[in-house]
Amino acid sequence: MINKNLLNAEIQHYITENLKSDISVIRMKKSPFPGVSSLEIVQQIQGKKIAQTKFPFLADNNQIIYPPHLNLEQASSQSTARFKQKIISGRKGLDLTGGTGIDSFFLSTSSDEFYYVEPDWGLLEIVKHNFSVLGKKNIVFINQTAEEFLSENTHHFDFIYLDPSRRDKNKNKKVSLEDLLPNVILLQEKLLETAPSLFIKLSPLLDLQQAIDQLSVSAIFIVSLKNEVKELIVQLNKNPKNNDKDPFITCVNLETRQPYFSFHRLEEKRAENPEYSLPELYLYMPNASILKSGAFKLVGKKYNLKKLHPNTHIYTSKEIVPDFPGRIFTILDSHFNPQRSEQKKFTVISRNYPLKPEEIRKKYKLTEGGEKYLFFTRAKNDNLCILAEINE
Repeated sequence: MINKNLLNAEIQHYITENLKSDISVIRMKKSPFPGVSSLEIVQQIQGKKIAQTKFPFLADNNQIIYPPHLNLEQASSQSTARFKQKIISGRKGLDLTGGTGIDSFFLSTSSDEFYYVEPDWGLLEIVKHNFSVLGKKNIVFINQTAEEFLSENTHHFDFIYLDPSRRDKNKNKKVSLEDLLPNVILLQEKLLETAPSLFIKLSPLLDLQQAIDQLSVSAIFIVSLKNEVKELIVQLNKNPKNNDKDPFITCVNLETRQPYFSFHRLEEKRAENPEYSLPELYLYMPNASILKSGAFKLVGKKYNLKKLHPNTHIYTSKEIVPDFPGRIFTILDSHFNPQRSEQKKFTVISRNYPLKPEEIRKKYKLTEGGEKYLFFTRAKNDNLCILAEINE
């Protein structure tokens, strides 16, 4: 049962006032409020702190109740949920792994009727309360596992969304598809009988080829947030337009101005090797989603860039390409010698180089940081140290 005492204005004020306090101290103290434990207060403090950065649309609402910390850690961020809202739509939708409800909240905006399925009764009650506070009226709440719902369901949906649990009974993280709950490999046929389109959120660490080999994937979305891969979303269609071994891949870097980069898997395999070159005037580092996708030949081809080395995924050009989906640097010195430099503070980047950044800093007595970048890398079999600065 939800402890509605947490919504008391005095308690909410206390929670807000203690967002920067040491929660271990609050946890050990006796609660200053009757009917509410110190652990419950700590849970709300932790939840509001996470919400401020991860889902800010909740943070200023003092009628929201936050679930346990682990649930919030596993939840999608507001930014990634909004992206899914752009690619997933239908009048009747289903989230088979409802969780904290962040994805359901945004996915349901295009639906007349939306089903939220969650086996944890306590979590479901919290989400039901929060949706009521937020004015959501088109949600049907079902307290079942995904498997139970599918075995009893007689409805047909326009789309299904799943975010399978990636933790075992001991809370250890799992990546492989066969370790997920529910098991999407076993359920995919039944799922596609229930809806023509299925979207599954997977670990960013999963190898793309494993998803392609084990699921009938028609599209893959590699979603980064500020250049950190956060999610893989695979789309399965009942009647795919393309070969399921040649999915259409879209690379996204949210909260940046970088354009999407899309291609078919086989395009990269069939593309010619790029031209290799020593550094010219500009350096280009593809964003994390493109690096995850493996589109190392196509990204050079599309933007007419040369590559430093077959195994160095850094590109160069004489003329700047301003709409590149990644970071662009202006080269100041393509054969920089850090031993002779009086300046010792640099941001160190190591790519296809024998030493890691921390080993490089130790060797050359460098301090990390600053506006200048040192690239330790390889081009045409020569090890290089390139001094560059970010091109705004």
